[in-house]
Amino acid sequence: MSNDKKNKIKPRLPRGLEDRGPEELRALRVMTDAIRGVYERYGFEAVETPAIEYTDTLGKFLPDSDRPNEGVFSFQDDDEQWMSLRYDLTAPLARYVAANFDQLPKPYRSYRFGNVFRNEKPGPGRFRQFLQFDADTVGSATVAADAEMCMMAADTLEALGIARGDYVIKVNNRKVLDGVMDAANIAIEQRLTVLRAIDKLDRLGIEGVKQLLGAGRKDESGDFTKGAGLDAAGIDAIAKFVAAKGKGNHETVDRIKSGAKFSPAGEEGIEELVTISTLVAASGYEDRVKIDPSVVRGLEYYTGPVYEAELTFETKDEKGNPARFGSVGGGGRYDGLIARFRSEPVPATGFSIGVSRLLAALKALKKIDTSQEFGPVVVTIFDKGRVAEYQTMVKELRLANIRAELYLGNPKNFGNQLKYADRRNSPIAVIQGGDELAHGEVQIKDLIDGKKAAEAIASNTEWRATRRRSSRSAATNSSKPCWKS
Repeated sequence: MSNDKKNKIKPRLPRGLEDRGPEELRALRVMTDAIRGVYERYGFEAVETPAIEYTDTLGKFLPDSDRPNEGVFSFQDDDEQWMSLRYDLTAPLARYVAANFDQLPKPYRSYRFGNVFRNEKPGPGRFRQFLQFDADTVGSATVAADAEMCMMAADTLEALGIARGDYVIKVNNRKVLDGVMDAANIAIEQRLTVLRAIDKLDRLGIEGVKQLLGAGRKDESGDFTKGAGLDAAGIDAIAKFVAAKGKGNHETVDRIKSGAKFSPAGEEGIEELVTISTLVAASGYEDRVKIDPSVVRGLEYYTGPVYEAELTFETKDEKGNPARFGSVGGGGRYDGLIARFRSEPVPATGFSIGVSRLLAALKALKKIDTSQEFGPVVVTIFDKGRVAEYQTMVKELRLANIRAELYLGNPKNFGNQLKYADRRNSPIAVIQGGDELAHGEVQIKDLIDGKKAAEAIASNTEWRATRRRSSRSAATNSSKPCWKS
């Protein structure tokens, strides 16, 4: 083996990242256009922030991390300032609003779309780079803004073709949960573990959550997860709260109020849930927006209502077992985030869609077409001395708003040109050799019908007979190319 071959770099894709081909990008464009249409119909306007922020701008609110320096990709620039890739689209928005506060209308309604980055161990369906599509209302303290976010989330899913009944927007309030933990005297250092335990209710059931609220839980593989270490009274208080789910929103609120003790902050959160329930009912969304005390959003900056968009239709997991698709987005109120930059409180609430996960769901439901669309018309080269004339044909096609390209490979083997057009999924190939030029003609080869015919032909003999019957088309008396077949 030569040294050159030994020194070749292997084209490796880093773990936790993915490439996207043209079919997925087309599907992505269709999906994001639909989301954008709903957001704009609700009065939100686009804004874009950079993928890199100063690390102290992002602050301590890192994804699912007990330590503030984990979870992000960071580096120092030439003036020794620490910078990080954004881990969500909310922290950069907080910086943008604070920097432009006096110029922006309040409330300020904006949406953003882009990649975010997590410095976490990758796994199935867990990427280090992924797309999010956010909408936020900044400067409004009323929970009517939270109710509107939930209704907009429902309208977005339906705009993408997800049927009513195949999804639910679940709502809870961190004030209520904090009020329960206050009343149960749960220590601050235990609360993040409590939230993580509650978040596993759908997967583990109430008994599994109780184990994680206590000493811990051993799973089927034998791995042990340390619990929050609550006493029996604390476990009972949390379990009663998360299980307080009724048939309707008002019944759920009544069960929460009768089944748990709260601090004053919890009572305030209850009233906010009642208001949200009333507003969504008045707008006809009560069958789609449901109060659910088990909803817990992972980021620590949420201060009030939190919500999650969950798909309820059944699919298959990696082992082929029935499974629900689960969450495709969520958000909540974060009244303290922008105040980090200003001397005054700035209320805010927002909703974020996990684009890649939602796209996977739409594929599973066959609600989005990821099949390959027709490629460009390919103008072939018969005579290398006439490249400028072939290029003129391409120009005429483009002026007619037809996707077209000139074959730019080696024209020596004409068969390779047709193979190229076929691989590009071109609908037709344009051919003009000496005979066609002499008669003022071009030949337009229908590659789509040809492909269908080839699939239907059973034998080589039949193919040869079909080939002999084929004829050139698109005759014209003009010396200019004719595009009629």
